[in-house]
Amino acid sequence: MGKGVKAAVIGGVFAVMLGGAGYGAYNIVSAVSGGGSGGSSAAGTKETGPPDEGEVEETTKSFFTAWEKGEASQAASYTNNAQEAGALLTAYGDEARIGEVDITPGKATGATVPFAVKATVTFDGKSEALSYESELTVVRGKTTGRALVDWQPSLVHPDLKEGDTLVTEQSAQPPIEAVDRNGTVLTKEKYPSLGPVLDTLRQKYGAKAGGTPGVELVIRHTGGATGEPAADTPLLTLAEGEPGKLRTSLSATAQAAAEQAVRQYPESSVVAVKPSTGEVLAVANHRDDGFNAAFQGQVAPGSTMKIVTAAMLIDNGVTSMNGPAPCPPSAMWQGQTFKNLTGMEPNEGASLANSFLRSCNTAFIKLIDEKPLGEASLTQEAQERFGLGRNDWKTGIDSFDGSVPAVAGPDQAANAIGQGQVQMNPLNMASVTATAVTGTFRQPYLVPADLDGRQFARAKGLPAGTASQLKQMMRLTATQGTAQEAMAGLGGDIGAKTGSAEVDGNATSDSWFTGFRNDVAAAAMVQKGGHGGDAAGPIVAAVLRAAG
Repeated sequence: MGKGVKAAVIGGVFAVMLGGAGYGAYNIVSAVSGGGSGGSSAAGTKETGPPDEGEVEETTKSFFTAWEKGEASQAASYTNNAQEAGALLTAYGDEARIGEVDITPGKATGATVPFAVKATVTFDGKSEALSYESELTVVRGKTTGRALVDWQPSLVHPDLKEGDTLVTEQSAQPPIEAVDRNGTVLTKEKYPSLGPVLDTLRQKYGAKAGGTPGVELVIRHTGGATGEPAADTPLLTLAEGEPGKLRTSLSATAQAAAEQAVRQYPESSVVAVKPSTGEVLAVANHRDDGFNAAFQGQVAPGSTMKIVTAAMLIDNGVTSMNGPAPCPPSAMWQGQTFKNLTGMEPNEGASLANSFLRSCNTAFIKLIDEKPLGEASLTQEAQERFGLGRNDWKTGIDSFDGSVPAVAGPDQAANAIGQGQVQMNPLNMASVTATAVTGTFRQPYLVPADLDGRQFARAKGLPAGTASQLKQMMRLTATQGTAQEAMAGLGGDIGAKTGSAEVDGNATSDSWFTGFRNDVAAAAMVQKGGHGGDAAGPIVAAVLRAAG
């Protein structure tokens, strides 16, 4: 038995205790009652069905013992993916320099076994203790019938994902002390969802911020959601580097409010920007995968897109804020019928402002059907006026700047109401609101351009008359329309737009909301959150209340 598998004999049955780690006892049954070595019977017949208690114990013990001894290939042989397991477990000892491994199992729940790891990381004469908790599951091998550890990178360390590895070395970049616009230090501990953002800022600007590198154990990511490697995730510092100070555009007050607001809803994201400058004041995500959906998400924005569509209609003389925009029960576009949300009363005499504040889908479909502007008209409006969809934003970290493709058929109509092939994220929609209320497109950014000489994206913005009408329609939506409940109680100059994006395969729509208060614009998305005002609305209102 490996040195980390601590056992005592109690009444003829082994009981492994997890000392001080809170798991309790892990019951081990003699292999006689199991299937023998690896789950095969004495007659050599192939076992079937879920592994029994004895097989779970025997497989887990063998895997842990080999891992503790640094026998990567042997440990990998007890898994159902020996190749990947062997590579990561080899890196665990070689590249990550982790030794003196001591594993203590907890009480099994069925075939799942929690465990605690204590080890030592050593590099260039420096050593630090490493401890963490994880779990594994034992499954039946599909071809062999053996009981095997179901291989997942997270069982080696809970923060590891597919394609990740562990490395201990001198830091590729010096550490940074990121500060907000007023000099307040921003840390992962105080602002948890900023973790990936701060890691990326360090990767890109550590050397420019004037610090010196240290020695760290990190998770090295081989690929990210955009196809580019994500920044290393530090796990343990063996030698402190000297951090350089990096000033960001963030506001600690707005960030704190954003962090608290997204925690109320799973799969939620929010961004706040300063319309007069383009500075990003807050970015927060509540997601299990660590993905910065606030900046990099690519999903349909629902009726928040009607801000851009309304601008297109006004700019092209189709109608105006007080001009006609009838809201029938349904509207037909090239053979496809579009309807409104359940409960919306039709209004054949509605103005654009009325159809906007009530978020009438059919009014927008009817207008672009009766007075066609061409397949590329919405694309041109988005690109030329709002700076969207040209892949040229340089925020300081990876970001997606929206997509409004020129399409024919039913998707041309669907795009106008934020469905179809339109893709956005909260950063994009916060920028849309900022452009709508100021008339000027200012590319959002997290760090100043002069830090690395990058050029901000440019767009010509909106005519003064268009911006004035958009701002007034958003004010009406916040005080009389679909955003009224969420924006209630906010003082100052306020406006908003709601959105509900239907996603194929989801019974519940994504909740979208964007709004402004004085010189702050914010947008939020909650996947499967329902109507715009239900989930995303309270998030935006909370951020505007704190920052506006």
